[in-house]
Amino acid sequence: MKAFTRDLRSKFKGLDDIFVWHALCGAWGGVRPGATHLKTEIMPCKLSPGLDGTMNDLAVVKILEGGIGLVHPDQADDFYDSMHSYLAKVGITGVKVDVIHTLEYVSEEFGGRVELAKNYYKGLTNSLVKNFNGSGLISSMQQCNDFFFLGTRQISIGRVGDDFWFQDPNGDPMGVYWLQGVHMIHCAYNSMWMGQIIQPDWDMFQSDHLCAKFHAGSRAICGGPVYVSDSVGGHDFDLIKKLVYPDGTIPKCQHFALPTRDCLFKNPLFDNKTILKIWNLNKFGGVIGAFNCQGAGWDPKEKRIKGHSECYKPMMGSVHVSDIEWDQKIEAIKMGEAEEFIVYLDQAEELILMTPKSDPMQITIQPSTFEIFSFVPIQKLGHSTKFAPIGLTDMFNSGGTLQELEYIESGAGISVKIKVKGAGKFLAYSSGFPKKCYLNGAEVGFEWFADGKLTLNLPWVEEAGGISDVGLLF
Repeated sequence: MKAFTRDLRSKFKGLDDIFVWHALCGAWGGVRPGATHLKTEIMPCKLSPGLDGTMNDLAVVKILEGGIGLVHPDQADDFYDSMHSYLAKVGITGVKVDVIHTLEYVSEEFGGRVELAKNYYKGLTNSLVKNFNGSGLISSMQQCNDFFFLGTRQISIGRVGDDFWFQDPNGDPMGVYWLQGVHMIHCAYNSMWMGQIIQPDWDMFQSDHLCAKFHAGSRAICGGPVYVSDSVGGHDFDLIKKLVYPDGTIPKCQHFALPTRDCLFKNPLFDNKTILKIWNLNKFGGVIGAFNCQGAGWDPKEKRIKGHSECYKPMMGSVHVSDIEWDQKIEAIKMGEAEEFIVYLDQAEELILMTPKSDPMQITIQPSTFEIFSFVPIQKLGHSTKFAPIGLTDMFNSGGTLQELEYIESGAGISVKIKVKGAGKFLAYSSGFPKKCYLNGAEVGFEWFADGKLTLNLPWVEEAGGISDVGLLF
């Protein structure tokens, strides 16, 4: 393992971390009795009625068949430290802990799930502090109350959806498409509860999947991390570059994505009419993603997600600036009170003017596709000019690329100063033609069109951390 981590770091110079997977109880089936110095006993597993009513899973079936080799809770500290101290010594910087819910299968003889979980999470936390700087943890499949109440001392991020399923395990050939919408629905609606306790994590996807762009659009505005589980060599770098900067950071939203109010008590999976709309906030605007997730849903009798091919078709809906919950962050309230907004449609590459009193925009979204709407408050410059920065249109979340924005009045006129992170085409709305445009202190050319589109190309300057200073004089 030490040689392996050394080779990884020598080959991939920008590699910050190497994490290793393990289950909360060690391996899927725990720890084999007698294989270590730890007191371990094979415990039979008992499913609660609630868990028994969920989807059949091969891993769970095998655990039920063989039981779990459970390390006695009194030795939880020793158990985790034994694994993690070795890993830290050979160059591993953190762990991904899976099947976190399994403690409730085996808790009966140890005072119940709360007492058992207290011991295990205490041991896990102590080991993280000692071996992985306290926060070297990715939590996976932790959607149980034990984690929310006991496991967030060291980690405040967690999965809000099921695994990314690249195809239907039951053999429906359309599952490669409709399962992706199911994933988004789970993440968006689960975030309403889980987001009050943790930072929602929408999980990985594969950049070369048939629905990779569909997933990428949701990850871009979800407010959480972006990561892929590509096979070696199976990468769509053009797509990844619309999500991630060259330095590995992302234009992340300020909040976590949630369904809009008009979606809350609807069924965007198979009611044959509802588009999933999720909203979020950027520093200088808001964003709404509209996704056609229709085509499948949970079947309680068969206990599996089942295709509804009759719903896999174009869906109509509407989008309005009031769909964004501006008051969820104090700094965004003033933006929501703007008299006028410019709306940029990422996929259609269109600009639309909207006021809070405007009629909603009518949209049609094809199956397994989406549109991202960026809403930016318009600033009046003097008596006649209206201005609003959109950001880098090479990124799905263009508004997330805007780092700083300042409007300055002087004797020379009114100037706009913008710090933008990233490379590619910068877009702003300007009702009038600027006198001059500056990039990193030097005057540069730009393009301006009668519909208000103002564009210029920005470079990635490594020494500046990819941030460009854009100045406009009116």
